[in-house]
Amino acid sequence: MNENKMGTMPIGKLLLNMALPMIASMMVQALYNVVDSIYISRVSESAVTALSLAFPVQNMSIALASGIAVGVNSLLSRSLGEKRQDMANKAAGNGITLIMIAAGLLMLFGIFGARPYYELQSNVEETVNGGSAYVSITSILCIGCFFQVLFERLLQSTGRTIYSMITQGTGAIINIILDPIFIFGYFGVPKMGVAGAAIATVIGQCIAASLAIYFNIKRNPDIELGVKYMKPESLVVKNILVVGIPSMVMMAIGSVMNFGMNQIFQSFSETATGVFGIYYKLQSFFFMPLFGMNGATISIVAYNYGAKRKDRMMQAVKIAATAAFCIMMAGLLAFQIIPQVLLGIFNPSDEFLVIGTAALRIISIHFPVAAFCIVFGAVFQALGNGIYSTVVSLGRQLVVLLPVAYVLSLTGSVNNVWWAFPIAEIASLILSVFFFKKIYTERIAVLPDVETA
Repeated sequence: MNENKMGTMPIGKLLLNMALPMIASMMVQALYNVVDSIYISRVSESAVTALSLAFPVQNMSIALASGIAVGVNSLLSRSLGEKRQDMANKAAGNGITLIMIAAGLLMLFGIFGARPYYELQSNVEETVNGGSAYVSITSILCIGCFFQVLFERLLQSTGRTIYSMITQGTGAIINIILDPIFIFGYFGVPKMGVAGAAIATVIGQCIAASLAIYFNIKRNPDIELGVKYMKPESLVVKNILVVGIPSMVMMAIGSVMNFGMNQIFQSFSETATGVFGIYYKLQSFFFMPLFGMNGATISIVAYNYGAKRKDRMMQAVKIAATAAFCIMMAGLLAFQIIPQVLLGIFNPSDEFLVIGTAALRIISIHFPVAAFCIVFGAVFQALGNGIYSTVVSLGRQLVVLLPVAYVLSLTGSVNNVWWAFPIAEIASLILSVFFFKKIYTERIAVLPDVETA
C-alpha cells in the first residue's frame, strides 16, 4: 500500500488540502443552522425559544456520536501511521457497533423523555409542544445523524476530506430546501411548524449518512468495512473509548452548561433565552470552520505521532494555531462592528435586539483566546489523552462559567451575565497551556528529531 499523504505531503499544503473541504462543509452546516433559525423566527418568538431549549439535547446526541467517532479517528489514524492495517479495520468496525448502541439510548430518550424535559423548563404551551415534538423526532430518528458523523470521520481519518465535504454539504442543502416546505406547508405538505424543522433535519441527515457509507465502501481503500470487523473486541473498544468517553463527557458538559444557562436566562425572560440560542447559531460561522480544521489537525497529528514524526506534528500544531487565531479574530470584529445587522435577520423585537447586541459584543471578547484552547484540545485527542480536554472543559463550563454566570445574574442585569464567558475562557487557556506543556514533555519531546522532507 502506498504511503498515506499524511506522512509525505508538506504540512502547510496537507493541512490546507484536508481542512478546506472540512471548513467548507462546516460553513454550509453553519449556514443551515442560521437559516433554520430564520425560518423558525417567522413562526414565533416561542418557537425560537423552543429550539434554544432543544440545544442541550442536540449537543448531547452529537456528544455520543462524535465521542465515539473521535475515538475511532484517533485509533484508526495512529494504526495507519504504524502500518497496522488490521487494527485500522477493527477500529472502523467496532466503531459502527458502538454507534448503534449509542443511537439506541437516544431513541429511548426521544420516546420517554422529550416532553418531561420541556415541562421542566417552561410553562408556555407553544414552547413545550413545539420543542417536545422537535426533540422527539430528532431523537427517535437519530440513526441518520449518528451514521453520518461516524462515516464522515472515517473519511477524514484517511485524509479524504473532500468526500466528507460532499456528504455534509449535501445533507445541509437538502435540509435548507426542505425546511420551509415542512415548516410552512408548501406543495401540499401540511404546515408543521417546529416539528417540520425536525423532519427536514432527519431527512437531510439520512441522505448524508447514505452518501458517507457509499464513499467509504467505494472510495476509501485505506480501510475495509465488513461484519467480521464489527464484532466487539475488548482491546479495540477500550482504545476507542479511552479517547471517546472523555470527548463525550467534554461535549456532554456543554449540554449541562447550556441547560444551566437556559435556566439562568429563563429567570429574566424567554427573550433572553432566545438570544442565547441565536448567539450559538451566529457563532457557529466562526467556530464550525475552526472545528473543521481541528478535525484535519487531529488526523495529521495522530498519524505522524504513530509514524514518530515530531517535526511534522509540531508544524501542524503551529499552523493550525495561527489559522485558528485569524478565524476567531474575524469573528470578534464581526460581532463588535455589526451585531445589529447579524441579529436583524432573525426578525427581532426591540427587546431582543437590545439584549442581543450587548450579548454579542461581550461574549465575542473571548474568541481569540478560545482559538488556542481548541487547538490544544485537538493535540490532546490526537495523542489519546482526551482526559485533558475533559478536565479543561469541565473547569471552563461547570467550575467557572455556570457559577460565575449565576453570581452575575444576582445583580439583576442580564447584560452582566454575558461576562461569564470571557472569564471562563481565560481560566480554560491557563489549564490548556499547563496540560500542553505536560504532554509535550512526556509524549512529544522524547520522539527522535527528523528533518522534514
